[in-house]
Amino acid sequence: MSSPASETTATKPRESERRLPVLALVLMALSGFIIIMTETLPAGLLPQLAADFQVSDGTVGQLITVYALGTVVAAIPTIAMTRGASRKPLLVIGLLGFLVANTLTAMAPTLVIALVVRFIAGAFSGLIWGMLAGYARRIAAPEHAGRALAIAMAGTPVALSIGTPLGAWLGSMVGWRWSFAGVSVLTVVVVLLVLACVPNAPGQRSDTRLSLGRVVLIPGVAVVLGVVFAWMLAHNLLYSYIAPYLDGAGVGLRPDVALFAFGVAALVGIWITGTLIDRSLRRLALASTAAFIIAGALLLAFPASLPVTIVAIALWGVAFGGAATQLQKAIGDAAGESVDVANAMLTTAFNLAIFGGGAFGALLVDGSGPAALPLAMIALSAVALVTVILGRKQAFPSRRTVAM
Repeated sequence: MSSPASETTATKPRESERRLPVLALVLMALSGFIIIMTETLPAGLLPQLAADFQVSDGTVGQLITVYALGTVVAAIPTIAMTRGASRKPLLVIGLLGFLVANTLTAMAPTLVIALVVRFIAGAFSGLIWGMLAGYARRIAAPEHAGRALAIAMAGTPVALSIGTPLGAWLGSMVGWRWSFAGVSVLTVVVVLLVLACVPNAPGQRSDTRLSLGRVVLIPGVAVVLGVVFAWMLAHNLLYSYIAPYLDGAGVGLRPDVALFAFGVAALVGIWITGTLIDRSLRRLALASTAAFIIAGALLLAFPASLPVTIVAIALWGVAFGGAATQLQKAIGDAAGESVDVANAMLTTAFNLAIFGGGAFGALLVDGSGPAALPLAMIALSAVALVTVILGRKQAFPSRRTVAM
């Protein structure tokens, strides 16, 4: 018969294992913050970059395009090659890649060099995004997987709402190069904290590794990828061309103010998702995709109303805030041991949607005009909503289905 003391000692490890590793997850969120800051900084610094490199705004805007291209090209191959590697060293290597890339961007003498470095930064983005969600799930107890993802993914809305505007302001005050240098300084701090505070996690066991083709065929994975592309294409159409849309609507709302409001609303969305995701993933996905449709309908029905536009942007932001976490939770639940490869596919689909948003959005803006963007947003969001509804068995299962 064991003593009370031994029983207490025996229960302590189990209680510790069930505790949410908040500090480690916050550092993962800061890693995501660095990635998004690196990706979006050129958008806020476009005039300064164009003037310094003596090119047009459209030409210097390719700094964003090549970054996304690097992510698309590298995400799946890098994760496939590193499936068995320990996660902590991989995260540190990825962050060091960003440190080098942002430092070289800050020092780039020509646009060509900056473009090459940005492509490399995009490749490291594909590596980190492909493994970060699986890493967060591995260091948390299974019942906290959704909350762990919500915390680890919080860096995205924070970067969009605070980081990028702050970087743009710093660039306007002291020059764009100091904005990228500032991200490098932050990266050094995060790397040191990751080394000190984030627990390691093993890679995927060799006996559980499936080929890329077989991962796609796992029930539910392809469905989630379809939702990712349709939903994020709906988002990027309006997000990429928010400036011409607001200008055409004539509501008197500046793009930077609109995007700040969007980012703050996204923080609310990720808080809601973090609170509910472990027990209500399907309902969250249904509500979020439906909210996109409602936001688009409001913009379509009341294009000249400032209050309605603000409400629509806020609703859009809340719905988007938890989207990445919901999608990564869904694909992780479906993929099981192959979560890292599945997340690399999700990252690729996400960045293809960024490409599609830029290309398709340009056709709409130049052809039908910016007023057509909400209609396209509604149509694509409806596709995503219907796909979520049809994915009730494996991709976005109801609680009853999970229990069976």
